Amino acid sequence: MTLKAKMILEKDFKISEVDPRIYGSFIEHLGRAVYGGIYEPGHHDADERGFRRDVIKLVSDLQVPIVRYPGGNFVSGYNWEDGVGAREDRPRRLELAWRTIETNEFGTNEFIEWARSVNAQVMMAVNLGTRGIDDARNLLEYCNHPGGTYWSDLRKKHGYVQPHAVKTWCLGNEMDGPWQIGHKTADEYGRLALETAKVMKWVDPTIELVSCGSSNTSMPTFPQYEATSLEHTYEAVDYVSLHQYYGNRDGDTASYLANSMDLDHFIKTIISTCDYLKAKKRSKKTMNLSFDEWNVWFHSNEADKKLEPWSIAPPQLEDIYTFEDALLVGSMLITLLKHADRVKIACMAQLVNVIAPIMTVNGGGAWKQTIYYPYLHASVYGRGIALQPVVSSPKYDSKSFTDVPYLDSVAVFNPESEEISIFAVNRSLDESLILDCDIRSFPGYSVIEHIVLENDDLKAANTLEIERVKPHTGGDSSARDGLLQAQLPKHSWNVIRLGKSER
Repeated sequence: MTLKAKMILEKDFKISEVDPRIYGSFIEHLGRAVYGGIYEPGHHDADERGFRRDVIKLVSDLQVPIVRYPGGNFVSGYNWEDGVGAREDRPRRLELAWRTIETNEFGTNEFIEWARSVNAQVMMAVNLGTRGIDDARNLLEYCNHPGGTYWSDLRKKHGYVQPHAVKTWCLGNEMDGPWQIGHKTADEYGRLALETAKVMKWVDPTIELVSCGSSNTSMPTFPQYEATSLEHTYEAVDYVSLHQYYGNRDGDTASYLANSMDLDHFIKTIISTCDYLKAKKRSKKTMNLSFDEWNVWFHSNEADKKLEPWSIAPPQLEDIYTFEDALLVGSMLITLLKHADRVKIACMAQLVNVIAPIMTVNGGGAWKQTIYYPYLHASVYGRGIALQPVVSSPKYDSKSFTDVPYLDSVAVFNPESEEISIFAVNRSLDESLILDCDIRSFPGYSVIEHIVLENDDLKAANTLEIERVKPHTGGDSSARDGLLQAQLPKHSWNVIRLGKSER
């Protein structure tokens, strides 16, 4: 049996302009994300700064617009001054969040140089765990002030005459988590974040600030932590953060692929919490969202338990992703786009080696994980205006979810290129799906290409030597007289690109 679904795309049914930063990522001083990931002096393909060119190429292809740094749990015990100045003078520290040794060979200035090499903005986090207002303002002054003060002149002394001009700043990380160094109640965090925000915007009024939300939806204080902390920070910050990871520990693929419905509920809950605060405060300001950690994370949990503590850049959190992980990542990207009116920043966590789309071998090559491809397609083809599709799809029930649509889809219209990109996941594990899509509001449009990521083996994974999961452009779709008809293979990720025929 072939499943059938219908969709209507109307040019005037707009969700929002897509902020390109929705395709951001994250680099933390964790595992081999930095050392052996983006930075490996002596590698045969490293540049004069020690940056791996093969990684720069793979990241550049993704067109990552912004990268969060340096954490993550790491930031709550980090003294940023340890990572600037002459390398021979930088101290080694016990890194308590992940129980490793941090050499501080790589720090703020190196990261900003690396981000520029991949044409990405920097999203800098400040330590509100062991430190606070003073260190946050000092780091901001070091990065952004033109000169004539102690910290800005120190940056110049370190060889960086021009300010780094970092625009987006996170006020701590997951401060509701008992695992966090300097864990704080919502009131404690809200007060500190407010005072830090106030001082930072005195130093540089042009910056944007992100206030911490709950670490995930299973926290007992969710969403009260957001509500209480935003009582303090609502008028002082520009975004509230969300974090969420999913895994298929029970081997229940039908439920696993439906987790984007949980993600949708999470986003809606935070939006409603923010809007409650807006109403309560009689504010004219609408709070936007920064989903600055999201991904699949569960494969490496057992291996991480066996690592010896106090080593340097051990292989931590090195999930090897499967084809079904790529499908869920695709649906998560679709969900973020469905909320493009409020989700303005999102960071796949992380970028290299640590729960990442890109993997490297120390001293060797680099390769693309299965999840690289939906991330690539969304980033490259998902720029423009997110459209609200009207969808009619058959549904299924799983162990954990009911009324799960087989078709998960969204579309983005790029007025500059006059192209439409339809992103679609067929969640069915057994049947292909025929999609009839009404595109009459886009007269004269035809199919440019239909990209498909499919594999009969849901557990197929890629390695440096063999890429078992990779996309092809042989998708079956055509458009005529305002109707697009496409066949979406069973359990597949699809990108259908449409453009004007007369071009």
